[in-house]
Amino acid sequence: MNDSVPPRLTAPTPRLLDGIRGPADVKALAPAQLPLLAQEIRDEIIAVTSRNGGHVGPNLGVVELTIALHRVFTTPEDQFVFDVAHQGYVHKLLTGRSGEFFSKLRQSNGASGFLYRAESEHDSYGAGHAGTALSAALGMATARDLRGSHEHVIALCGDAAFSCGITLEALNNVVSSTQRLIVILNDNEWSIAKNVGAISTYLNRLSTSPTYNKIHHDLEAFFRSFPVGVEMNRVYHKWKRETKDFIVGSSLFEKFGLRYLGPVDGHNLEALVKNLEFAKHSEEPVLIHVLTKKGKGLNAAVNSPEKFHGASPFDPVTGHSMKPASAGTPAYQDVFGQALVRFARADAHIVGITGAMPSGTGLSHLAAELPRQFFDVGIAEEHAVLFAAGLATKGFHPVVAIYSTFLQRAYDPIIHDVALQNLPVTFCMDRAGLSPNDGPTHHGLFDLAYLRCVPNAVVMQPKDEDELVDMLHTSLQHAGPAFLRYPRGPGVGAKIKVQPATLPIGHAEVLREGSNIMIWALGTMVDDALKLAARLAKEENLSVGVVNARFVKPLDRTLLLSHAACIPLLVTMEDHVLAGGFGSAVLEALQEADCPAAVERIGWPDKFVEHGTNVEILRAAYGLSPDNIYRRVLDRWRHRHAAEVAADVSPAS
Repeated sequence: MNDSVPPRLTAPTPRLLDGIRGPADVKALAPAQLPLLAQEIRDEIIAVTSRNGGHVGPNLGVVELTIALHRVFTTPEDQFVFDVAHQGYVHKLLTGRSGEFFSKLRQSNGASGFLYRAESEHDSYGAGHAGTALSAALGMATARDLRGSHEHVIALCGDAAFSCGITLEALNNVVSSTQRLIVILNDNEWSIAKNVGAISTYLNRLSTSPTYNKIHHDLEAFFRSFPVGVEMNRVYHKWKRETKDFIVGSSLFEKFGLRYLGPVDGHNLEALVKNLEFAKHSEEPVLIHVLTKKGKGLNAAVNSPEKFHGASPFDPVTGHSMKPASAGTPAYQDVFGQALVRFARADAHIVGITGAMPSGTGLSHLAAELPRQFFDVGIAEEHAVLFAAGLATKGFHPVVAIYSTFLQRAYDPIIHDVALQNLPVTFCMDRAGLSPNDGPTHHGLFDLAYLRCVPNAVVMQPKDEDELVDMLHTSLQHAGPAFLRYPRGPGVGAKIKVQPATLPIGHAEVLREGSNIMIWALGTMVDDALKLAARLAKEENLSVGVVNARFVKPLDRTLLLSHAACIPLLVTMEDHVLAGGFGSAVLEALQEADCPAAVERIGWPDKFVEHGTNVEILRAAYGLSPDNIYRRVLDRWRHRHAAEVAADVSPAS
């Protein structure tokens, strides 16, 4: 008989993170507990992003920094303004959004991948584009001063943000607007790709110079040995301004009037807290230069920071991507990038320009094959467009590859510098349509509206990969500005011709004839239109045609008016907002020709579309599922047909 006592099962130790319901719980922890909390946060971020995808590297790099911020300051009274906010996951976990809500990060009914004012009172400012934090924080600090309140405003800016013109404009205005602002420069040497330009070089030199750092450290330590107070701060600042430059040169930021602290180890909680406490009591603007390791805690993210900036689902052990079912079909961005290499190899006057996104846009292919014909200008979309305009005046044909949503930032140079001078610049706008997990800051739903009104612009969208190559080829033969939009993700599997075709600009393509309904579809909606036509023919015995519109500007008016003259119902389909989009162009053309045709427009409503698990879920939520579109078109046809029958049988007046 075995009298041994079975081993007692011990309950798993509860995580510190599970007890964090808000910033007060962070402050209540003992300093010795903070490294464990940091590890639990990293484990949670890796677990969730490995399932859902997301901005892995940026968030793993700011764990200690975010904990330190919540130890020293108190949100929502104090306000954190995150640049881009793709490093806001840690902030979400420390402000009551852990658990099921965070586990659905970037999914329908889950946490946004960025900061979102409507999501939490702790999110004082929302953003999804780079360079916004310093200007916004300066506005908030100035409003505080005007109102006479005393909260702290802290701008968290990545080093790449300082290559963005908006940030430099804000930096120029800090000392003339407020005396109390804290700026955190999170320096990890990366934006999405490796940082480029003089600012990046300067920051690297500043953070690695042993002489500069030792002298600064010794001088700061001397003055910090005195009690912190307004008078001591005043004396310290006056001494620095008048005598320090004889010993060691001021940093760039001190030239702009900000007290510079650092560089500080961004993973040393004690050092971070001490510097933040010092800045908290300062009566002048302060910049704390923090050095962090992008991807810290996940070796794969450290070794491949560009891949793990914004990653698709991955194996948390190996870091290998979980390939989707369509993995065998190349993404539009790669089809574009490979075609551009082919064209640029044949013509040295073709050059590619990107704004810190060589891989995301597909221009990494050009960078690898023809580096002399590739330019990465950093997060500086306005400069990218103006730079291209200058190249175009000298006989070059620049191809500017920028996401649709990011090209919005360069709207004035598009009009003033490229279109007005009718320069041959091709704009390739990736991510046209939805970027579902990223949400409203990244959906490319407005480009047709903001481009259709620009004189000299040619605006087009392909139905598949082969037509994308044809359109790129066509744009490179065109003597003026051309805009080519295409969606995120894999193509439809179309085979690409050996020799691209030059498309006649402004000519649509009839894919299917019809006599009852004619669907004019653009880009990704062409395939949906063909399926819709087949279903209407099968289930309702209707004769439904499909046109691949190809060009939004110039529109094929000749074909459109011929259809309007003999077909009872026209339907437009676009992956774009209805206001000012492709359907609007069709209505305008019909109105100008005094043609009272019936038109049903299918597109996105006049709303900002939130993030969601996938395109299908978001389309269904906004009435754009295949079944919803089918019912809308059929109802419109029946209404139109009934009206025609009633008119035919009514007595003559």
